Order: sequence, then C-alpha cells, then structure tokens
Amino acid sequence: MTDRIDPQHLRSFGTRVLAALGVPEDDAALVADSLVQADLWGHQSHGFLRLPWYAARLRSGATRAVTEPAVLSDTGPLVLLDGRDGIGQVLADRARELATARAGVHGVGVVGVRNSNHFGTAMYFTRRAARDGFVAVLTTNASPAMAPWGGREKVLGTNPWSIAAPAPDGRVVAVDIANTAVARGKIHLAGKRGEAIPEGWALTADGAPTTDPAEGVLGVILPMAGHKGYAISFLMDVLSGALTGSAVGTGVHGPYEPEARSGCGHLFLALDPAAFGDRAGYEDRVRQLIDEVKGAPLAQGFDEVFHPGEVEDRAEAAALAAGGVELAEGSLAGLRELAGATGVPFGPYR
Repeated sequence: MTDRIDPQHLRSFGTRVLAALGVPEDDAALVADSLVQADLWGHQSHGFLRLPWYAARLRSGATRAVTEPAVLSDTGPLVLLDGRDGIGQVLADRARELATARAGVHGVGVVGVRNSNHFGTAMYFTRRAARDGFVAVLTTNASPAMAPWGGREKVLGTNPWSIAAPAPDGRVVAVDIANTAVARGKIHLAGKRGEAIPEGWALTADGAPTTDPAEGVLGVILPMAGHKGYAISFLMDVLSGALTGSAVGTGVHGPYEPEARSGCGHLFLALDPAAFGDRAGYEDRVRQLIDEVKGAPLAQGFDEVFHPGEVEDRAEAAALAAGGVELAEGSLAGLRELAGATGVPFGPYR
C-alpha cells in the first residue's frame, strides 16, 4: 500500500484527467469525488482503481465525454431518460435530482435510465438523497459475472443495489451490496495487491474453485447466499434493464471493456417520509431500530454492533484523521501511467 494521499489531491487529479479527456469540469469533479468517497469508505474496489478504466472508455468513445440525456417519458412522478452512452455517475446523479424533486411534489419519484455506463458506488447517490430527507433505492445491472443457479456460464451481472434512509440527528442508514459473494472489483483489487482471494468467491472458467484473482476474473463469481443471490440478481436485471429498455444479461458490457458500449440501465426510487403523514414518528421508529440493534448482547468475537452504513462512516473518519487514503501499488502504477498519457501530473501527492 502507498503512503496516505490527501483526498483533495485525488479529487483534483481525477477532475483534471477527465477534463483533459473532454469531460465538462463539473461532471469531472462529480466522478472524481465519487471515486475518492469510495476509497474513504474503505471500498477501494470502486475507488481510484477505476479511473484508468473510465479513461480508456472515454478515449474509445464507448462512453461519451459530454453527458446529454434525453427525456423519453414523463408522467409526473415517473421519468424515463435515455442516457445516450453518457457517464454513469452523471446520469445517476441526474436521476437522483429528478427523483427527489418529483418525490417532493408527489411523495414518490421514480427515474429510469437506459443506455448508461458504470456509475461507481451506488451508496454515493442514495446517501445524497437520504441527506436531503428522502428514502432512496438505486438499482443497476452490470456485465456478466455470475452463472445462474445450477449453471456454469456467466450470464448475470453482480447487479448491485443500494437503499439509504434519513436517520435522527442528521445521520443516514444505508446499505450497498452486490448479489455475488463479492463485488468483482474486489477480485481486481486483490490482483492489484498481489493477494490471493478467499475460497468461495469464484470459480475458474472450468468450474473449479480458485484463490487466484486472475482466474476468478476470467471465470465465474459465485452468488451470495446460493440461489437467493441468483434470484435477486435476476430481478435487479429486470428492474434496471428490462423495465428501462436497456440491455439485459449478456448484452451488458462493463467498465473493464474499453471499447464496447455498456447498454446498462438504472432505476432510482425516492420516497418522501413526510408524504406518509408522520415524519416525526418515522424518525422515532428509526431511532428505536438503531438503539435496539446497538444495544443487542454481543456474540462471541464481536466488540460492537453496527447499524447499516456505520462501518463506512467510521472508515471515512479514520482515513481523514490518518491523513487520507491508501492505494494499492498496482492502482498507483495505473494512475501514474494515466498521468503520463494525459499530461496531468500525479505527484508529489503529499
């Protein structure tokens, strides 16, 4: 791992690199911030590890540098956007803005996005909505990584989803999970670190268990909770892809592929707790939930119970107190190579 890197240095570097590739500065800053935030939360699989992949797709034209979505349908509480191959983070944030605005009027806002790209960490967007007072759900589909339960060829993506909700005292409760045993980015990250992956994460292309991250990427990532993870991933593809008019299953392409159009889709749902007629009661009930789980007797080997999202909050606070984020040496090498290709200096970074 590297020395600690100031998050603002990473934000500035990422913004300048993306701007050099034709991305408008505000959009570039949003993407860079989303990657830094993932690293601060301890989710390096979705952090600056991905910037070179995004850059390669921008260079090839698989992702359009200027994101200009078109409205295909607008019923009031429901909007459908054609992302026209724009940047995933920009489209997800437009969906958040639209969904929360409509929820403020109708009590519920739903925005579907077709023809988008990878948007990083789903929690980045649902937490933003929750901080604005809305309960938020965000789904997306992804390129094939998982075999259907009982099969041995990858057909479905990890198809992650996130739910975040306002909590008392300005807090947020949130979850962000892939439907596989692990997000594919964590296998890539293990490769960057030169580490083996745990048994139970992936199979080789021949269907044999593996602890080699290179074989895991080429093979099949196992579903979480067996058939349950498979079924959830299938339905997330329905919500994100089939419903929005995007690609599904093997038709979706990921950020690891520099030249293929992604075709992925997203669905953003926002709910206004006030529309249920008892905003204060809502907060009281969430407080009760938090207090009850935090106060539960501890199982052997545990020091504390966390509410959903608390681990990320603690990780961010610890990283900032320590002086910033750490990156794997392989990730750092990729950023230096990207700096040379774009003419944007990366170091010194302290």
